[in-house]
Amino acid sequence: MVTAAPPLYVASPRPRPRAAAVRHLGPNWYATVMGTAVVATAGAALPAHVPGLRLVCGAFWALSLALLAALLAARALHWRHHRDQARAHVLDPATVPFYGCLAMALVSVGGGTLSVGRDWIGADAAVALDAVLFCAGTAVGLAAAVAVPYLMAVRHRVEPGQATPVWLLPLVAPMVSAAAGPRLVPHLPAGQARETLLFACFALFGVSLIATLVMLPVVFARLVTRGPLPLVLTPTLFLVLGPLGQSTTAVGTFAEVAPAVVPAPESRGVAVLAVLYGVPVMGFALLWLCLALAHVVRARRHGMGFAMTWWAFTFPVGTCVTGAEALARHTELVAYEALATGLYVALVTAWAVVAALTVRGLVSGELLAAPRSAPLAPRPATGRTT
Repeated sequence: MVTAAPPLYVASPRPRPRAAAVRHLGPNWYATVMGTAVVATAGAALPAHVPGLRLVCGAFWALSLALLAALLAARALHWRHHRDQARAHVLDPATVPFYGCLAMALVSVGGGTLSVGRDWIGADAAVALDAVLFCAGTAVGLAAAVAVPYLMAVRHRVEPGQATPVWLLPLVAPMVSAAAGPRLVPHLPAGQARETLLFACFALFGVSLIATLVMLPVVFARLVTRGPLPLVLTPTLFLVLGPLGQSTTAVGTFAEVAPAVVPAPESRGVAVLAVLYGVPVMGFALLWLCLALAHVVRARRHGMGFAMTWWAFTFPVGTCVTGAEALARHTELVAYEALATGLYVALVTAWAVVAALTVRGLVSGELLAAPRSAPLAPRPATGRTT
């Protein structure tokens, strides 16, 4: 009598419907939290007084907190029921940089808690929640800043022609912590605790700035030598604004808290740094904004449709708003006040458009469907001559 051989494996049960819905939910979805939170923090610091704006900013902070909680739960389901897909994301050089978005989402919501969330939950609870989110986000950000470049060097196989601004995401995360951390300094005991946090934020500033200066030439060289990015990735050009605006915000924040932490000569030096660093960097940010806009207009003419990469129109622009606000406070120039207000109007407009399209994509199920190949940009009509 011949018996059937035992199976080599036992098929795993099909995921439950609620888990199946998050199979293709990647870490890039944390960009929705970042883009929503920055509307709150940037609006709360606007130099112009707009009646009811603070209440609206508080509503955006509450929405960002709800989005963060929902995405953390959904991503936990993703890792529990779709570990194969989660591992595939880690091994995909196009997806793994988005783990920097998790860190930035945590820190951004925490910063919004201290700036406007305290109106809703009280000052003590706001400080406690911000401290937790800041510590968690900073830890994740530093881990991503090390792990992602390591994976790209050891496990991934990437070429210079594959470089995109997405590679900057894990490197920008420490800069977001550097800009948000000083707000916690006044809530610490005077002395060693305050100095430690302030200088730790300075260190985070240096980590992110130097890493960005190393990576940005690679991205720019790819853009110049290989032509425009694929249509779906064109909005990611706005990601370059992130380290520029956030670093300007960071040095401005350092200058505001330094007088209560370090001696007068050093604090005055930090105030000078805020202007001498922020003015030229913000100038380059405006130059890059014009370049990125030109590429986006071209991509739209060639058929660029909506994708989650459109959330790059929100958070990076928001960092330029906060950077312009910092310069307005330190220089007292009306020009920077007008720049901050104009960029904030653009930020809110972009958020409204992208959020509406995201909701429509969720309702239709298209955004949670299996990814499709990205359409490449068409070849230029004229060839290069020699």
